[in-house]
Amino acid sequence: MTAETRTPPAPVPVERLEFAMPPVHATPEEERAHRKERLAGALRIFGRLGYEEGVSGHVTARDPVFDDCYWVNPFGVPFDALDPDELVLVNGDGQVLEGRQHVNQAAFTVHAEVHRARPDAVAVAHTHSTYGRALAALGSFIEPITQEACAFYEAHALYTAYTGVLVDADEARGIAAALGPHKAIVLRNHGLLTVGGSVDAAAWWFISMERCAQVQLAARAAGEPALIGHRDAVATREQLGGDLVAWINYQPMRRSSAPLA
Repeated sequence: MTAETRTPPAPVPVERLEFAMPPVHATPEEERAHRKERLAGALRIFGRLGYEEGVSGHVTARDPVFDDCYWVNPFGVPFDALDPDELVLVNGDGQVLEGRQHVNQAAFTVHAEVHRARPDAVAVAHTHSTYGRALAALGSFIEPITQEACAFYEAHALYTAYTGVLVDADEARGIAAALGPHKAIVLRNHGLLTVGGSVDAAAWWFISMERCAQVQLAARAAGEPALIGHRDAVATREQLGGDLVAWINYQPMRRSSAPLA
């Protein structure tokens, strides 16, 4: 008895593959509004992912009109309920220029120094996420054990001093120096910090790094993970490790969280 021969269905016309690219703004004021919308949206996503721990954690975005000033979430306002109009504009010293709520001065010090050291960084993200803190407690790097982890291969740093709750400017400058040109840093016994050329990129790097930490901890608990070789890890990083790729990867999450900005 022979198997029945079946003719596969004929291909159907499909739309040309297209995806959105980062928008270009006509004026700095238009770009400011866009960044505020994306910043509030990223914070709401972080809240829904459980990255909030009391009043800890910030995501900051450089103001496109005054590039030494930054938009940041106000002290004590829940991430998942944040509106763009509630964001606070502060200068590099953490002094409020716009908005009527306070800012966590100690935590903002790190963001300010990272922004100063990295003029290419539009946004900086740091929260006390669960797996990021667990990885930081081990003082470990993200290891190249998955495709996603390779995006961080030789592209993130480890700060080996415990920063504590209060961070002075000298210590914050040390963190910024340790970060160097990289997209992310593990702060030992503290957590993760990421930067990006857009709010979307910085947010994606944080989300992806947190997930990589989770996978790494699970794999290490089960056995000895097989590391991806240097050449393959570098090649994968070159494909997946750019801010544009991060921006593109973030869009489905942003859209699925509608009506987030």
